[in-house]
Order: sequence, then C-alpha cells, then structure tokens
Amino acid sequence: MPYRAPLDEIKFVLGMLGADRLAQSDLFAEAGPETIDAILAEAAKLAENVMEPVQRSGDLHPARLENGVVRTSLGFAEAFKAIAAGGWIGISADPEYGGMGLPLTLATCVNEMQSSACLSLQLAPLMAQGQIEALEHHASGALKALYLPKLISGEWSATMNLTEAQAGSDVGALRSKAEPKGDGTFAISGQKIFITWGDHDVAENIVHLVLARLPNAPQGTKGISLFLVPKFLPDAKANTLRAISLEHKLGLHGSPTAVMQYDGATGWLVGAEGGGMAAMFTMMNNARLGVGVQGLGVAEAAYQKALAYAQGRVQGKPLAGGDTIIGHADVRRMLLKMQAMTAVSRAICLDCALSLDMSKATGEKAWAARAAFLTPMAKAFGTDTGCQVADLGIQVHGGMGFIEETGAAQLWRDVRVTAIYEGTNGIQAMDLVGRKLMDGGKAGLALLDEAATTAPEAAATLPDLAEVLQKAVGDTGSALQWLVGQTDMNARFAGAANFLRAFALTLGGHYLLKAALIDPEHRTALARFHAFHLMPEIGGLLASVKRGDSDLGE
Repeated sequence: MPYRAPLDEIKFVLGMLGADRLAQSDLFAEAGPETIDAILAEAAKLAENVMEPVQRSGDLHPARLENGVVRTSLGFAEAFKAIAAGGWIGISADPEYGGMGLPLTLATCVNEMQSSACLSLQLAPLMAQGQIEALEHHASGALKALYLPKLISGEWSATMNLTEAQAGSDVGALRSKAEPKGDGTFAISGQKIFITWGDHDVAENIVHLVLARLPNAPQGTKGISLFLVPKFLPDAKANTLRAISLEHKLGLHGSPTAVMQYDGATGWLVGAEGGGMAAMFTMMNNARLGVGVQGLGVAEAAYQKALAYAQGRVQGKPLAGGDTIIGHADVRRMLLKMQAMTAVSRAICLDCALSLDMSKATGEKAWAARAAFLTPMAKAFGTDTGCQVADLGIQVHGGMGFIEETGAAQLWRDVRVTAIYEGTNGIQAMDLVGRKLMDGGKAGLALLDEAATTAPEAAATLPDLAEVLQKAVGDTGSALQWLVGQTDMNARFAGAANFLRAFALTLGGHYLLKAALIDPEHRTALARFHAFHLMPEIGGLLASVKRGDSDLGE
C-alpha cells in the first residue's frame, strides 16, 4: 500500500493543541487556517507523489563512492530538486534570506510527511534546516548574506561534523585542528565520521559545519570552536576536503554517510572562539526535534502498511468475524498499540514545536522552558516509537514482514539509527533528569499541572479514564520530585530512560483523553486502549526510577 499523508489527523492535533494562537501573534500573523491547509496539502502531494516513489530505490541502489565522486540513488537528485523548488527547505527560515518565515510547527508537520515517505532523502533538507538556524543565530553578516540564500533555496546542501573515531558522544575528545591563516580564515585539518549526506551529486555545493580546536585551546568542550567549511570556496575553487569512504549501514542506504577528511581546508569561524558547542547546539536542538519527528514519520508509515496488510490477509478463523487477520485479538492489540504510540508521539512533537514557536513569538520564558523540557522527550520517545512501531509492523506481517519486498523490514532498518544519532536516547533521558531539572522541576511540574486539568473535565463522561490519568499525573509528579532530591547524579541517571517514558505515557493519557472529549465518537476507543493497556506501564517504570542505581552493581 502506498503511503497517504494523514492530513486530517495532523490538523486535528494542531487544533487540539491550540496552534491557532500562532496566527494571533505579530510574528506568525500569516499562518492562518487557509495558509496552513494549503501548505499541508501541497506537502502531502510532494511526499506521496515525489518522495515515496524513490523510497525503495534508495534501499536497493545505495549511494556509492566512485573514483572520488559520490553517486546517489536512482531518482534522489530529481526528488531533492523538487523539494528545493517547492521552497520546503526554507519553510521556517528568515524571509530576509529567502525563507517563508512560517512557524516551526508547520515545518514539523511537513517533516513528518517527508519522513514517512522517504527517510533517507528527508535527511538532506533536515540537515540544511538545522544549519540555517545555526547560521541565523551565530554567523557573521557576511556569512549569512553569502550562504543562507543558497542553503534556503536548496542550491547548496548542508552537514554537521561532530563525531570522530575516538570522540562519539564525548565530543570534547575531538582532535580536529583549526590554524589561523592571518586573513580571517582558518586551515581545518582532521577526520570526521558518520557525516550524513557528507558528499553527493544532488546540489552544487555542500556547506560543512565543523567542530575543531584552535591552537592552545583548553581541553574538553570549552576549547571547541565551530567553522563553516564549504566543499567549493566562494571563488568556485575546490576546497581541500573529501569523502574518503561511505559507511555500509543497517539501513538508510540511500543516505550517503561519509568519512570526511579535511587537509588544511579553508574555513570561517561561526560564533565566538571556544563557543563551538553553544553554536552547534542550536543546530542540534533543532535536529533533535526533527529526528523525533523522523521516528514519528516512520511509525505512521509502518502503521499504515501493517493496517492495510491486516485488512487483506486471510488466515485462520478470527473470533471477531470476517476473513482477514484484523479480526484476531492479538493483531488488533498490535495495531492499536502502533496507533496509540504514534498518536502520542505526534502530540508530543507538535506540542514541542508549538512551544518553540510561542517562545519566539512572545518572548515568554515559560514557553521556552516548556519547549526545553519537551525536546529530549520528543527526540527519545519519538524515535523509540518509530523503532517499536516498525518492529510491530514486521510482526503483523508475519513471515512476509521478514521478506524485503513488503517494505516492512526497510522501515525498521531505516528508523533504527534515529534512537542513536543526534544524541542517543540514553543521553536525552539524562538531559531530562539532569539539566532540565535544574529549575527544581518547575517546567515538568507545569506540564503535569496542565495534564491534571483534563481529568476533572472528563470526570462526568469518562470517569474511569479520568481516574487513570489523575493517578498517573500524581505518580509521575512524585517521581519527578524524588529525582530533584537526589544529589548523586548516578541515582538520577539510572532511571532516566524509564522516567522519560513514564512522563511521555502520562502526557499521552492527557492528549488522548482531551482528544476523546473533543471527538468522543471517533477517539474514545484509542484513549481507552492507551489508558488500560499502555499506561499501566507507568507504575512499574516509576518504581524502577525510585530504585536509583542501587541494583546496578559496583
């Protein structure tokens, strides 16, 4: 079954979250209902008609390095040009440099559809969007004027270069060097690995953001600076950098993941000396939400594929009647779990994007704190959802799920890395119980307070669901306060992943119950499944959280 963009579902969630507030602000006044409907409709056409048709090609015909030139998968160059021509790369970028200036919330909806259609290809515009934001915040006026219009138009593409063989999650251990050349530029030398879309043939130039260390810079992250290093210099001469190999990966075969070698390549400083991590984190935070949305997008695609298969596959005698396996109780359980997790992930990701937009539009610190708290959750729960839902999709297909022709296996292989890159999900969870609780838990408790208001609203019509949500909010709040009271960070970190999942499931109870109140006829069943089949996990997860690191051994 070909992918179909879930426009009605996306629009419903936007309405439920109150995204109409964006158009009431001066900054996003143009983002009214008609504009949103038009943008989403066109984005759906692109995803369904241009990107989804090259999904299988990317898997069967991987990007390859031939005589120093990277050749991308069949159809990828044409599809990327269509993405660029539609203005989709710069949908939320500054209009001063050619962007649309629309809310990140809308860009997030577009990114979901593109991720569902072809994740390997969607990585290219996602990297550009992150770099655009980093340059908007940290680059000099001259760099902005030269590079932003080209990145926004899609004439040039972008990468981020952090990882080295000895410096993965420990970025401070990097060894790449930057030597001043005396003319305002720097000579960048070193080797970077796992560089997404590090080299290719779909754009005229590739703009690399590279972390490197200046002479006599202190060790650790405080000694790292960020440099813009293009494949081709402004005078069109080739820079001294190259892709020396492409990785052979579990999935995402259509996305060229390169080992990049820099041999005194000319670069320009972005931001302050020693401020590389701060500047790069602008790009990484943008990308963390984007990667969470990648997980969401694959989950939606996997659910659609599994549902269609279950509706058509004849096997056994379903007790629920009918001839196909969708009548089997266990198949229905799997499909409802896939649907519920996808719905919760979508609500969390869009809530995070909306909070970022409202922070930008209003300048209110509460919105910024909310967005910061939701970001690691969007990334980790979104990608965990992608992996788990894609895995369940294989199971629904049975033996055919293990056969590549169905496409179910490709979805799992492609999405699996999303739980690793842009900061592993363990790191996201540690961030949630570490940095994000430095306010004493204020932002997290504010979210729980909001969720708590849904329970009394539902008490009259859905009392059993209201009771489940009320208990989950209380238990999650108690665990949050327990974490805040732990001065030994290992005690926090040991239960971090379980706390993040418990919090996400609690928010899911809030979102889905709220949805059921708005549309009881169509949404109560899913809210009920989530409450009685997924939310029971919360108690066990939080019990584990409060054990701290006492059971991890010495």
